[in-house]
Amino acid sequence: MTSLATRAELLKLARVLRTEPGRLDFLAHVDPADLRKLREQVTDVLFDANKAMLERMAAASRLLPTAVLATIAERTFGPMLCARVAGVMETGRGVEVAKRLSPAFLADVAAELDPRRATGIIVRIPTPTVVRVAEELVSREDWITVGRFVGHLPDPTVAASLAVIHDAALLQIAFVLDDKDHVGNVIRLLPEARFGGLARAAAEHDLWAATFDLLDHVGPAHRARLVAAVAELPAEHRDRAAEQAREHGREDLLAG
Repeated sequence: MTSLATRAELLKLARVLRTEPGRLDFLAHVDPADLRKLREQVTDVLFDANKAMLERMAAASRLLPTAVLATIAERTFGPMLCARVAGVMETGRGVEVAKRLSPAFLADVAAELDPRRATGIIVRIPTPTVVRVAEELVSREDWITVGRFVGHLPDPTVAASLAVIHDAALLQIAFVLDDKDHVGNVIRLLPEARFGGLARAAAEHDLWAATFDLLDHVGPAHRARLVAAVAELPAEHRDRAAEQAREHGREDLLAG
């Protein structure tokens, strides 16, 4: 059986390769840590191609006012080129340009961006802007892009963004979060009242695999809270949860 961690990595690798996840089924038994290394290597190759040209573009952009540069970026360059240039642009200037871009275009850029290369810019984008971009990405059901950025954002920004991320979306984002060490931190920022919503979302959308993965990465108190919320679901949903737990070999999780 493909592990939950491997399944999540295959989804993210397929995204980088712009292919369907099913085409990567032959990698289903590869260790997830190795799949992550492969994904990062592929990303590095893509972003380092034409790096000298991108650095020249970033240097030349300093000659233009940020308002003009933002207009050119959105109307001419497009999201992929903007994402590549952002990785080599001076931080302060990158932030000023980002502030002038529309949330929809920033969401397009985010989908193409390697956050590791632009952390300095990401952490300085105003929280209201990040929230609008998160809302746009959620409306597109682009869980992978949101998951790649969570670990690069300060806690207050993550907490504000949770208000526009509904419960089913949160389960799916947590499943593909780039660094699972951040899952517990995200759940720590979640209002207690939302644990019941997570359980209901798991039942209504059959997101038990994502729920089990989340339970694997939170502390005992939050795990107990979510398991208790699952226990309060109607019998048919509890039965489905138990069935899925057996299928994934994770009966221990629902036992508390």
